Amino acid sequence: MAEISAKVVMALREKTNAGMMECKAALKEADGDLEKAETILRKKGTIKAEKKADRQTKEGIIASYIHMAGRIGVLIEVNCETDFVARNENFQAFVKDVSLHIAAANPKFLTREEIPADLIAKEREIAADQIKGKPAEIAEKIIQGKIDKIFSEQCLLEQAYIKNPDQTIGDYVKSKIAELGENLVVRRFVRYAVGEEI
Repeated sequence: MAEISAKVVMALREKTNAGMMECKAALKEADGDLEKAETILRKKGTIKAEKKADRQTKEGIIASYIHMAGRIGVLIEVNCETDFVARNENFQAFVKDVSLHIAAANPKFLTREEIPADLIAKEREIAADQIKGKPAEIAEKIIQGKIDKIFSEQCLLEQAYIKNPDQTIGDYVKSKIAELGENLVVRRFVRYAVGEEI
């Protein structure tokens, strides 16, 4: 296999924020394919993130983001393990990115577990009415697809990240856990828009 050029390594580093040696190793493993190498790094980052998921997060920040000259506002709490990371510029930029996403994408819930069961039941009923007459197996797949679409539209951690639609906010959090070396948790958020119904 041809030698991996420094230019390709730098391109992967810019996309993933991974270390130079990690990027080079991933590119070698992927035979120089940039997309495959990114997937390899993401998988490794996710593994690192999952190992940290049970650590306690008692530090962090509460941040605000005001958009459209004061017409939309977001208040968010993101937790980490240490005060050192809470004061880190990279962590604070991450919190701002998530706030900006909330302002733009308007999620209603943090996770799918927060969606009331009666709302899901109602959506299942509507979906079932729309596909009457289909075989049961196919019908169930279609219904589940519609429910999954609701999760991806209304749950913050399942929404496609506006700055990188190939990544969910949940994936973005995991990539930052791998990068910063601490467990991070988006604890809660609230979004206000001028004139909306209370």
